[in-house]
Formats: sequence, structure tokens, C-alpha cells
Amino acid sequence: MAKNKRRQTGPGPAEPPLSSAGLLRLFKEVRRPMSRAEVIRRLKLKKKDKAAVKDMLSELVEQGRLIRIRRGYGLAEAMHCITGRLEIQRGGFGFVVPEDSRRKDVFINQRDLGDAWHGDKVVAAIVRENKGERNHEGRVVRVLERGRKVLPVKIHKRMRGGEWLCRPTDPRLGFGIIAGLADPAIEVRPGDIALCAPGERIDPTMWEGEITAYLGPEASIPVQEALVKSNHNIRLRFPSGAQTQAEALPQEPAAKDIKGRRDLTALPFVTIDGATARDFDDAVLVERKGKGYVLWVAIADVAHYVGEGTPLDREALERGNSYYFPQSVEPMFPERLSNGLCSLNPGVSRLVMAARMEMDDQGAPRKSELFPAVIRSHARLTYGQVKRGVLEGDAAEAGAIGPVLPMLTLAVELARKINALRTRRGSLDFDLPEAEILFDVHGDTSDIRPKTRHFGHQLIEEFMIAANEAVARFLIERDLPCLFRIHPPADEERLKNLFRLLAQTDPGVTMPKEMTPAALQRLISSQKGTDKEYVVNRMLLRSMKQAKYSPDNEGHFGLASTEYCHFTSPIRRYADLVVHRLVKAALASADGPAPAIPGRKKLFNIAGHLSGRERAAMDAEREIHKRVMVLFMRDKVGGTFGGVISHITDYGFYVELREVMAEGMVRLSSMDDDYYTYWPKREMLVGERTGQAFKLGQSVEVVLEEASLERLELNFTLKSIADSAMDYKDLI
Repeated sequence: MAKNKRRQTGPGPAEPPLSSAGLLRLFKEVRRPMSRAEVIRRLKLKKKDKAAVKDMLSELVEQGRLIRIRRGYGLAEAMHCITGRLEIQRGGFGFVVPEDSRRKDVFINQRDLGDAWHGDKVVAAIVRENKGERNHEGRVVRVLERGRKVLPVKIHKRMRGGEWLCRPTDPRLGFGIIAGLADPAIEVRPGDIALCAPGERIDPTMWEGEITAYLGPEASIPVQEALVKSNHNIRLRFPSGAQTQAEALPQEPAAKDIKGRRDLTALPFVTIDGATARDFDDAVLVERKGKGYVLWVAIADVAHYVGEGTPLDREALERGNSYYFPQSVEPMFPERLSNGLCSLNPGVSRLVMAARMEMDDQGAPRKSELFPAVIRSHARLTYGQVKRGVLEGDAAEAGAIGPVLPMLTLAVELARKINALRTRRGSLDFDLPEAEILFDVHGDTSDIRPKTRHFGHQLIEEFMIAANEAVARFLIERDLPCLFRIHPPADEERLKNLFRLLAQTDPGVTMPKEMTPAALQRLISSQKGTDKEYVVNRMLLRSMKQAKYSPDNEGHFGLASTEYCHFTSPIRRYADLVVHRLVKAALASADGPAPAIPGRKKLFNIAGHLSGRERAAMDAEREIHKRVMVLFMRDKVGGTFGGVISHITDYGFYVELREVMAEGMVRLSSMDDDYYTYWPKREMLVGERTGQAFKLGQSVEVVLEEASLERLELNFTLKSIADSAMDYKDLI
């Protein structure tokens, strides 16, 4: 009532824009830095408002929107500053990845890192702007937020005062920590791994800190997994709100949940996954229709149970995706959903979003529809069962899967046709093995070998790609937003170098007019089975850029797809859950008032966050594989191994071993017979005096000299330089 009276007294002075947005607007209007006193004066504020202005200015500085300078504050963007996450490379230098993904990364020299660590949110000032593809150069002027509040450390020795000398396990953090114990009950010994909360900086190479938890002995795989999870800010526990919401969900779908859905429980859907998988979020079915096919893909309807903005949803968004380790998993959702209510387990009813796709006799899509349904999986199959029973025709296995064998045979027929169409349009398929870590009964690594892949894996991949493309088309045709999975075109200069390299020894290889996926696919096919196949696959892979999420449809270069999104794994990827909600909104709008659809800005922010968490998952996976590899190779120092040169630099070359899936470096400093020069356009190292050369893809014999867990690297020497080298004249 009082507010209404105030409005009726007639126009008076406008209330001051006392908000963060108002302060930013003022700085943009004034177009120069200002002191706090000048801000207060220009806004004509009273004494009681001064404290609020001080707090707002400090908050804007913390956000990286304003920069604190000697006499006041300035707009970060106007002072050529950017805010982003710092990623430090193994060489000691770093890049700031801007929060605004439209801006290029900023190169930071090691001397300009200041107090910043890998993963910190920082403000960087641009000190040199470079044209073209080169990154701008900058220096860190402020650490806004530590990327890690706690660091995994290795205990080195006890100091005289009872404190412990530690060192972060992350090789990119090049300092030591002198730490006391947060709790006297914590017991540590030299060589152990612990968690440490860093304090103040003592000098450029030393910090103080406090040991907060004991993880265990360094050689333990679970300990190595725990420290990698800490390094990459991977959440280990679900908050009480998320757990409470999950526990309140039913064990099975209720009648009210099934109402209004298509009943597909009589159709023989099956799930096909790895032997150790526990969450099944996709089921498939193929039927014959005339000369063509009908492909059904049913995906767990997680969105039905997880409402936007609920505790479970907020936690899933924060995690972004599930995280997989050799001996453990950190799921995006609690097991109550991921392994229970939303898992398409055999013989039980489950809610799904279904895609029904009609294909012609060549496997090309003709018509598709999406709708909510309920299914009952008729079999939980493994890739191995499909391989033995369908691909190899093993009688015993075929008998075991007899009821669904005819459907699976038809599914293989369709998947091969879809794959042939994808290959013709230029979809890229790199034939590079993935590592599989095997453990003995004690949990110790027994072998690291190439993961077995066959068409049973490919079958599911083809059907998932087809469903993802159908969903993207569905939303595009209705002019609705989508969270696309985009993959930028490959690095053109690197591709040109590859074609030049191949043309030097193979006149049949010519530079294409345009670096399309189809042109690259033709190159892969032409070199298959030759001695250059390895080189082509390696160099093409290095030319590829990273895929990411975006509300803007820029296409997927690697798949040669003009419309693509992620829809098929909502249990383990939040992006898929977003797309499910968009599809549900589209279907609801056809029947009545549409639910709220997120705007482009919100989708843009979600896409940036999810792309970042995906990078964290990939980096964590690479790090744990390196750590397991080094531990496995420790007792093999002095041994001789055969390998192939996988990457060449100006300081040596990497060798990928044949006997075990491990990679290490032969440094030029270990080659004392000559001075070697790197020829980047030929991917070779050439001896200045002898003309001895080493090229990409070349077979060599090496001796393991060191397996360093501190630096996460294997170091080799050549068993015989003369026997390993080739004459460079034979290579040009």
C-alpha cells in the first residue's frame, strides 16, 4: 500500500541504479576508469549506500568484469583483459581459455603466470595481439578463483619442526608445499599420497599448507584414481538433496507414468553393451518393411523423473557427464536411477523416448517419428555374444540367443548399409587402437593391450548416429532450438602438410581443391593396408579439432553430418537430457500450450559448461591411463621393446610400443652419434653429418631407461642408432 501511495505522489528523482548491472552501465557510459568516490558522486548516493557500492565493486572484480587499478577500477574488456580458465602445458607455458567461446585462447609465457595454477579462473591482460590463426599473448593479472581448493600431493620427507615436505602430483604444478597435519590422527609416510589444502605462498617455489586426508600408497591403482579425480574436480558424493530425491523415486514405473505412452512391450527390443556394463540407456530393434527397414531406437526417459531445476538436475548439470576409470565410475546420477529405474534392464517395463525410423533398401532414412513409449527389453546382450552368434555363426552362441537371432541378423544387414552410406558421404573412421587395461585378482595391472573392436560395436554406433541425426532434423524442421554436437573443420595447414608429405613418395596422391571429409575419407581408403596407413591416421587425427556443444548448428566435420546432436545417452551425458526436454517440449506444443523452451543465451551457457566438463573427463581419462602405464612399466626398466615412431618433435620422437599399449620418448640428448635437425614438412629428424633419418611410422627397437610417475613419462634410448636409422635420401 505504501508503494502505491509513493507512485501517486507524482514524478520524483529516479532511484539510483544501485546494482551490479547499473555500475557496469555507468562505466560503459563514462568510458574511462573511475575511483570509488567518483562512482558514488556520479550516482548521487547517500552515505548509507557507500558500503553497498564497495561490495558491488569488489564482486565485479571477483567476477573479472572490472579490473582493480592503482586509483580505482576499469572495465576489463576496455582494458584489453579477458576472463577464463588457465590451462598450463607440460612445457610450463599456458593458455587462457576465454569464458566467451567466440574469442581465441590467449598464450601465457611461463614468466607471466604469476601465482596462477593450472585450472584457475584468471584475468589476463593482452600484451600482444597477433593476426590470423596465431593466439594473442597475455599475462595473468589476477587469480579470481582457484580451480582446486585441495591438491593431491606426494609426501617426500619430515621436516625438523614436524611438518612434511610435499609436492603436488600434477606435473604442471612446479612447486613444493611445507604442510602440517589438519588432524594429529592422520598418519603419513614418505612416498604416500595425501590431500593438502594450500595456504600462503612462501617464495616462488614453495607454499605452506595443511594435510587434510590420507589417500594411500603411491603404487595403488585406487589411490591413483582418487588423486586424478581430485586433480580434475570430479565430484565423489551426491548432495543430500539429490540423494533424497533419488530415494523417493519408485522402484518401477507407476500406472500414471505409463498412461498416454505407446505400449511397445511386445516388441523384441534388445540392449547390446560391454560385458561389465551396468547401466543400459539404449535398446534397439530392426524390422523388415517391404524392401526396406524400420529401425527403432528406444532411449531411457530420464527427463520424466528428473525435472529441470530439481536437486538431481542441478547436480547432474554440475557434473556434466559420468566419469569412467579403470576400476571405478563416478556417475552423473545416483545408482537408483542409472542402474535401476532408468536402466533398460531385461524383462521389466521402462519409460523411454522412442525414435522410429523408416529406411529404404540402401539404408537411407525416409521418414522418422519421435514419441514417449514404454518397452520391455527382451534380452541383455554383449558385444561378444553378437560377434560369436551373428558375425561368426557360432552354433552354441546362436542357440543361446535364438529368439532374437533373426532380428539381429537383419540389424547387422541394415547397419552395414548405413555404414556404407556414411563412408560414401565422407564420415571419417580412424583405425587407431584404444588401450584396454587388464587387472589380476589382486587388482594389480596384468596387461595393457589394444581394445578389441568388431562390427558388433559398429552396429550400435551406426544406430545411435542415425537416431541422433533424426532428432536434430526433427527440431530443425520445427524451427526449435537444439543443443547441437558440432565438430569444426580440421586444421587446413596440417592437412596440406600431410598431402605434400605423401605426394613426395606417391605421385598418385594429389592435393584436393577443398579439404572436405569426403576427400579425407578417400585418402584413408587409398592408404589402407599400405606402409603409410599409420602415418595417415596419425596425422589426420592430429589435424582434427575438438568437438563441442553449441546452440548454433555448424555441422559435424568428422561425421560429415549437416545436423547432429546427442540424444542417446541421457543417463551419462547432461547434453542428451537437455535435448530430451527440447523434444518433449516440441511434442507437447503440438497438443497444446508448449512448456517453457530455454533461450539461446541459456543454451549457450549450458553448452560452454558441458564442453568444459567433457574436456575434464577426457583429461582425467588420459591422466589415469598414463599413471597406470607408468606403474605397469616400472619393473621393466632396462628391457628392450619393439615400437613405431608415433610423433616427431624438434627435441626427439615418441615411440608407441608393440608388446604393450604404452608410449614414451627418445630424446635427441640420448643420441650422441650426430646432431639431428627436425624437418617438419617431411616429419623427419635428419643427422647433419651422417644423413641418418627417423620418420613418422618407422619401426625401431628401444630400451626403457626410466618410468617417471612424477613427470608421467617413459624415457627410451635406441638399442642401436645405426640399425634403427634410415638414409634420408631413401625417404625423399
